[in-house]
Amino acid sequence: MTGGAAADRAVADRGVSGRTARIAAIGDIHLAPDAAGRYRPAFQRLGGVADLLLLAGDLTRHGTVAEARTVAAEVAGLDVPVIAVLGNHDHHDGCPDQVADVLREEGAVTVLEGSSAVVPVGGMQVGVAGTKGFGGGFAGRCGSEFGEDEMKAFVRYSRSLADGLRTALAELAGCDLRIALTHFSPVPDTLAGEPLEIYPFLGSYLLAEAVDEGRADLAVHGHAHAGTEHGLTAGGVPVRNVAQPVVRHAFALYELHPAEAAGC
Repeated sequence: MTGGAAADRAVADRGVSGRTARIAAIGDIHLAPDAAGRYRPAFQRLGGVADLLLLAGDLTRHGTVAEARTVAAEVAGLDVPVIAVLGNHDHHDGCPDQVADVLREEGAVTVLEGSSAVVPVGGMQVGVAGTKGFGGGFAGRCGSEFGEDEMKAFVRYSRSLADGLRTALAELAGCDLRIALTHFSPVPDTLAGEPLEIYPFLGSYLLAEAVDEGRADLAVHGHAHAGTEHGLTAGGVPVRNVAQPVVRHAFALYELHPAEAAGC
Protein backbone atom coordinates (compact mmCIF):
# COMPACT_ATOMS: atom_id res chain seq x y z
CA MET A 1 0.00 0.00 0.00
CA THR A 2 1.72 3.19 -1.18
CA GLY A 3 1.62 6.53 0.58
CA GLY A 4 0.17 9.89 -0.29
CA ALA A 5 0.53 10.08 -4.03
CA ALA A 6 -2.95 11.63 -4.02
CA ALA A 7 -1.61 15.03 -2.98
CA ASP A 8 -3.45 18.34 -2.99
CA ARG A 9 -3.03 21.91 -1.85
CA ALA A 10 -5.95 23.20 0.21
CA VAL A 11 -5.25 26.85 0.99
CA ALA A 12 -7.03 28.86 3.65
CA ASP A 13 -9.37 31.62 2.45
CA ARG A 14 -7.53 34.16 4.58
CA GLY A 15 -4.44 34.02 2.39
CA VAL A 16 -1.06 32.32 2.19
CA SER A 17 1.97 32.70 4.42
CA GLY A 18 5.34 31.00 4.28
CA ARG A 19 4.29 28.46 6.90
CA THR A 20 2.74 25.15 6.01
CA ALA A 21 0.87 22.43 7.87
CA ARG A 22 0.97 19.08 6.08
CA ILE A 23 -2.14 17.01 6.74
CA ALA A 24 -2.25 13.30 5.94
CA ALA A 25 -5.77 11.86 5.93
CA ILE A 26 -7.50 8.57 5.18
CA GLY A 27 -10.84 6.96 5.96
CA ASP A 28 -12.65 3.68 5.35
CA ILE A 29 -9.65 1.42 5.79
CA HIS A 30 -11.95 -1.29 7.26
CA LEU A 31 -9.26 -3.24 9.03
CA ALA A 32 -9.62 -6.64 10.67
CA PRO A 33 -7.02 -9.12 12.00
CA ASP A 34 -6.64 -10.77 8.59
CA ALA A 35 -5.49 -7.43 7.14
CA ALA A 36 -3.00 -6.53 9.89
CA GLY A 37 -0.01 -4.59 8.59
CA ARG A 38 -1.63 -3.44 5.34
CA TYR A 39 -1.04 0.27 5.99
CA ARG A 40 1.80 0.09 8.51
CA PRO A 41 4.73 0.51 6.06
CA ALA A 42 3.24 3.68 4.55
CA PHE A 43 2.22 5.07 7.96
CA GLN A 44 5.73 4.57 9.28
CA ARG A 45 7.03 6.96 6.62
CA LEU A 46 4.63 9.74 7.59
CA GLY A 47 7.17 11.58 9.72
CA GLY A 48 9.02 12.68 6.60
CA VAL A 49 6.01 14.06 4.73
CA ALA A 50 3.26 15.04 7.18
CA ASP A 51 2.70 16.80 10.49
CA LEU A 52 -0.36 14.80 11.59
CA LEU A 53 -2.58 11.94 10.46
CA LEU A 54 -6.38 12.20 10.38
CA LEU A 55 -8.53 9.05 10.33
CA ALA A 56 -12.01 9.75 8.95
CA GLY A 57 -13.93 6.79 10.37
CA ASP A 58 -14.83 3.25 9.32
CA LEU A 59 -11.50 2.11 10.63
CA THR A 60 -12.87 -1.40 11.32
CA ARG A 61 -15.12 -3.76 9.37
CA HIS A 62 -17.70 -4.51 12.04
CA GLY A 63 -16.72 -2.43 15.07
CA THR A 64 -15.34 -5.26 17.19
CA VAL A 65 -12.70 -4.87 19.87
CA ALA A 66 -10.39 -7.30 18.03
CA GLU A 67 -10.61 -5.16 14.90
CA ALA A 68 -9.95 -2.03 16.96
CA ARG A 69 -6.76 -3.64 18.27
CA THR A 70 -5.68 -4.24 14.67
CA VAL A 71 -6.19 -0.55 13.88
CA ALA A 72 -4.38 0.50 17.04
CA ALA A 73 -1.36 -1.61 16.11
CA GLU A 74 -1.35 -0.07 12.64
CA VAL A 75 -0.88 3.46 14.00
CA ALA A 76 0.89 2.90 17.33
CA GLY A 77 4.20 4.68 17.81
CA LEU A 78 4.09 6.80 14.67
CA ASP A 79 6.21 9.94 14.36
CA VAL A 80 3.12 12.10 13.93
CA PRO A 81 0.02 12.65 16.10
CA VAL A 82 -3.03 10.62 15.07
CA ILE A 83 -6.55 12.05 15.39
CA ALA A 84 -9.67 10.07 14.49
CA VAL A 85 -13.44 9.96 14.43
CA LEU A 86 -15.44 6.75 14.30
CA GLY A 87 -17.70 5.75 11.41
CA ASN A 88 -20.88 3.72 11.07
CA HIS A 89 -18.91 0.45 10.73
CA ASP A 90 -17.15 1.22 14.00
CA HIS A 91 -20.58 1.33 15.68
CA HIS A 92 -21.91 -1.90 14.16
CA ASP A 93 -21.04 -4.28 17.00
CA GLY A 94 -22.64 -1.97 19.55
CA CYS A 95 -19.47 -1.06 21.46
CA PRO A 96 -18.14 2.20 19.97
CA ASP A 97 -16.89 3.39 23.35
CA GLN A 98 -14.74 0.27 23.70
CA VAL A 99 -13.45 0.71 20.15
CA ALA A 100 -12.49 4.29 20.97
CA ASP A 101 -10.83 3.24 24.23
CA VAL A 102 -8.70 0.63 22.47
CA LEU A 103 -7.57 3.19 19.90
CA ARG A 104 -6.67 5.65 22.65
CA GLU A 105 -4.91 3.21 24.95
CA GLU A 106 -3.16 0.89 22.50
CA GLY A 107 -2.66 3.17 19.51
CA ALA A 108 -2.27 6.55 21.24
CA VAL A 109 -5.01 7.94 19.00
CA THR A 110 -7.02 11.03 19.94
CA VAL A 111 -10.62 10.03 19.19
CA LEU A 112 -13.05 12.93 18.79
CA GLU A 113 -16.82 13.09 19.07
CA GLY A 114 -18.16 16.61 19.48
CA SER A 115 -14.73 17.54 20.79
CA SER A 116 -11.47 19.06 19.60
CA ALA A 117 -7.71 18.69 19.80
CA VAL A 118 -4.83 21.08 19.13
CA VAL A 119 -1.52 20.07 17.56
CA PRO A 120 1.55 22.37 17.52
CA VAL A 121 3.05 22.48 14.04
CA GLY A 122 6.08 24.66 13.29
CA GLY A 123 5.13 27.44 15.68
CA MET A 124 1.46 27.25 14.66
CA GLN A 125 -1.51 25.78 16.46
CA VAL A 126 -3.56 23.44 14.25
CA GLY A 127 -6.98 22.66 15.70
CA VAL A 128 -9.08 19.63 14.72
CA ALA A 129 -12.78 19.39 15.59
CA GLY A 130 -14.47 16.06 15.03
CA THR A 131 -17.72 14.13 14.94
CA LYS A 132 -18.95 11.02 13.19
CA GLY A 133 -21.84 13.00 11.77
CA PHE A 134 -24.92 11.38 10.29
CA GLY A 135 -27.25 11.45 7.31
CA GLY A 136 -30.37 13.40 6.45
CA GLY A 137 -29.58 14.86 3.05
CA PHE A 138 -28.78 18.24 1.62
CA ALA A 139 -30.47 21.59 1.09
CA GLY A 140 -33.72 21.25 -0.82
CA ARG A 141 -33.75 17.44 -0.55
CA CYS A 142 -33.38 16.62 3.10
CA GLY A 143 -35.22 15.09 6.00
CA SER A 144 -36.99 17.28 8.55
CA GLU A 145 -38.36 16.99 12.06
CA PHE A 146 -41.89 16.40 10.81
CA GLY A 147 -44.17 13.39 10.87
CA GLU A 148 -43.36 10.12 12.57
CA ASP A 149 -41.34 9.99 15.75
CA GLU A 150 -38.79 7.82 13.96
CA MET A 151 -38.10 10.54 11.35
CA LYS A 152 -37.92 13.20 14.03
CA ALA A 153 -35.40 11.09 15.96
CA PHE A 154 -33.32 10.55 12.81
CA VAL A 155 -33.03 14.25 12.07
CA ARG A 156 -32.54 15.22 15.71
CA TYR A 157 -29.65 12.80 15.99
CA SER A 158 -28.04 14.26 12.87
CA ARG A 159 -28.56 17.78 14.21
CA SER A 160 -27.09 16.89 17.61
CA LEU A 161 -23.86 15.64 16.05
CA ALA A 162 -23.61 18.69 13.81
CA ASP A 163 -24.14 20.88 16.87
CA GLY A 164 -21.30 19.01 18.56
CA LEU A 165 -19.04 19.83 15.61
CA ARG A 166 -20.12 23.46 15.78
CA THR A 167 -19.25 23.65 19.48
CA ALA A 168 -15.92 21.92 18.94
CA LEU A 169 -14.95 24.33 16.15
CA ALA A 170 -15.85 27.28 18.39
CA GLU A 171 -13.32 25.97 20.91
CA LEU A 172 -10.64 26.42 18.24
CA ALA A 173 -11.43 30.05 17.43
CA GLY A 174 -7.92 31.19 18.34
CA CYS A 175 -6.02 28.59 16.34
CA ASP A 176 -3.99 29.39 13.27
CA LEU A 177 -5.74 26.63 11.30
CA ARG A 178 -8.99 24.77 11.93
CA ILE A 179 -9.95 21.42 10.42
CA ALA A 180 -13.36 19.74 10.60
CA LEU A 181 -13.04 15.94 10.66
CA THR A 182 -16.17 13.84 10.07
CA HIS A 183 -17.14 10.46 8.65
CA PHE A 184 -20.36 11.53 6.92
CA SER A 185 -20.13 14.18 4.22
CA PRO A 186 -21.08 17.83 4.72
CA VAL A 187 -21.70 18.46 1.00
CA PRO A 188 -23.13 16.60 -2.00
CA ASP A 189 -20.16 17.56 -4.21
CA THR A 190 -17.96 14.76 -2.89
CA LEU A 191 -20.73 12.19 -3.35
CA ALA A 192 -20.68 12.46 -7.15
CA GLY A 193 -20.47 8.91 -8.43
CA GLU A 194 -22.67 7.46 -5.69
CA PRO A 195 -26.31 6.60 -6.52
CA LEU A 196 -28.52 9.63 -5.95
CA GLU A 197 -30.95 7.47 -4.01
CA ILE A 198 -28.49 7.01 -1.14
CA TYR A 199 -27.29 10.63 -0.79
CA PRO A 200 -29.47 11.16 2.34
CA PHE A 201 -27.61 8.30 4.01
CA LEU A 202 -24.17 9.64 3.13
CA GLY A 203 -24.26 13.05 4.75
CA SER A 204 -26.08 16.16 5.86
CA TYR A 205 -26.12 19.87 5.09
CA LEU A 206 -26.18 20.42 8.87
CA LEU A 207 -22.51 19.47 8.98
CA ALA A 208 -21.70 22.06 6.30
CA GLU A 209 -23.50 24.76 8.28
CA ALA A 210 -21.34 23.92 11.29
CA VAL A 211 -18.18 23.94 9.15
CA ASP A 212 -18.99 27.36 7.71
CA GLU A 213 -20.08 28.90 11.01
CA GLY A 214 -16.91 27.57 12.64
CA ARG A 215 -14.77 29.13 9.89
CA ALA A 216 -12.90 25.91 9.24
CA ASP A 217 -10.01 25.99 6.77
CA LEU A 218 -10.58 22.43 5.60
CA ALA A 219 -13.24 19.74 6.02
CA VAL A 220 -12.25 16.08 5.72
CA HIS A 221 -14.64 13.12 5.57
CA GLY A 222 -14.96 9.53 4.34
CA HIS A 223 -17.93 7.15 3.91
CA ALA A 224 -18.57 7.73 0.17
CA HIS A 225 -16.53 4.93 -1.41
CA ALA A 226 -17.73 5.69 -4.94
CA GLY A 227 -17.65 9.45 -4.49
CA THR A 228 -15.30 12.23 -5.57
CA GLU A 229 -12.37 13.73 -3.67
CA HIS A 230 -12.97 17.47 -4.06
CA GLY A 231 -15.87 19.62 -2.87
CA LEU A 232 -16.71 23.01 -1.42
CA THR A 233 -19.16 24.29 1.16
CA ALA A 234 -21.47 27.22 0.45
CA GLY A 235 -19.12 29.34 2.55
CA GLY A 236 -16.10 28.38 0.43
CA VAL A 237 -14.45 25.82 2.73
CA PRO A 238 -12.58 23.11 0.79
CA VAL A 239 -14.00 19.63 1.44
CA ARG A 240 -12.03 16.45 0.79
CA ASN A 241 -13.44 12.93 0.66
CA VAL A 242 -10.57 10.72 1.85
CA ALA A 243 -12.34 7.35 1.70
CA GLN A 244 -9.59 4.91 0.75
CA PRO A 245 -11.38 3.66 -2.39
CA VAL A 246 -11.44 7.30 -3.56
CA VAL A 247 -7.85 8.36 -2.81
CA ARG A 248 -6.53 4.85 -3.64
CA HIS A 249 -3.46 5.18 -1.45
CA ALA A 250 -2.61 4.74 2.22
CA PHE A 251 -3.30 8.44 2.72
CA ALA A 252 -3.93 11.68 0.90
CA LEU A 253 -1.73 14.67 1.68
CA TYR A 254 -2.95 18.26 1.91
CA GLU A 255 -1.12 21.51 2.65
CA LEU A 256 -2.66 24.35 4.65
CA HIS A 257 -1.21 27.83 4.91
CA PRO A 258 -2.41 30.32 7.55
CA ALA A 259 -2.39 34.05 6.86
CA GLU A 260 -1.25 34.97 10.33
CA ALA A 261 -0.59 33.45 13.73
CA ALA A 262 -3.51 33.86 16.07
CA GLY A 263 -2.36 31.62 18.92
CA CYS A 264 -4.55 29.04 20.58
